[in-house]
Amino acid sequence: MQDEELLRYSRQIMLPEMDIAGQQKLLDATVLIVGMGGLGCPAAMYLAAAGVGHLIIADDDTVELTNLQRQIAHGQQDIGSPKVESARQTLLSLNPHVRVTALKERLSPERMAELLPGVTVALDACDNFTTRFALNQACVNARVPLVSGAAIRLEGQVAVFDARNRESPCYQCLYRLGDDEQTNCATNGVMAPVVGIIGAVQAMEAIKLIAGLGETLTGRLLLLDARSLRWRELRLPRDPHCPACASAGV
Repeated sequence: MQDEELLRYSRQIMLPEMDIAGQQKLLDATVLIVGMGGLGCPAAMYLAAAGVGHLIIADDDTVELTNLQRQIAHGQQDIGSPKVESARQTLLSLNPHVRVTALKERLSPERMAELLPGVTVALDACDNFTTRFALNQACVNARVPLVSGAAIRLEGQVAVFDARNRESPCYQCLYRLGDDEQTNCATNGVMAPVVGIIGAVQAMEAIKLIAGLGETLTGRLLLLDARSLRWRELRLPRDPHCPACASAGV
């Protein structure tokens, strides 16, 4: 770690739970973020600022005016540009020491399987169940921890699914194939700070997984009701008959 990096990350390094060893783990880590929308933008920005060494960001979409209310890595000047390129410039402006790989594509299951063996933690910040289920299965197969977030209207949720832990459920223990595909921001709306809150929690969970810090949300579902600003926590048991993790022999 260079002197400039020691100074940049000094407020984290002074935390006893982190120290230089934890910061070095962040610098050595690779995080895959699927989706550069309302969740992926704040999550990626906090991870870049915190010093995660390599961020792989994937999204096949371009920036639209309606995105700017909540997708804070993009600006007015980015309308019409690929989201991953806009986000890449934002992340590098926050921290030029971070390596950012921008993938303008909707990741197929085969592409996920190709990428995940080199990934430390994956973040699900997408907006459709098809990609969520595929990413979950790929993470189960590759034994890569998955931090899942979702937000809609004035509600949000976060969970961690860690296939390295035999007691951990996976995303498909919670949801089943065929669940409602219309539950998205385009059809239901969302309040801007809600996605920021959830995205920031996803970044925190990823940092904890990488640095071995504190207790992660593995086996727990955190639910936010922004109307009252109340959090609820539910225990998530593993489904012994889950078609994703049970059949994979995890």
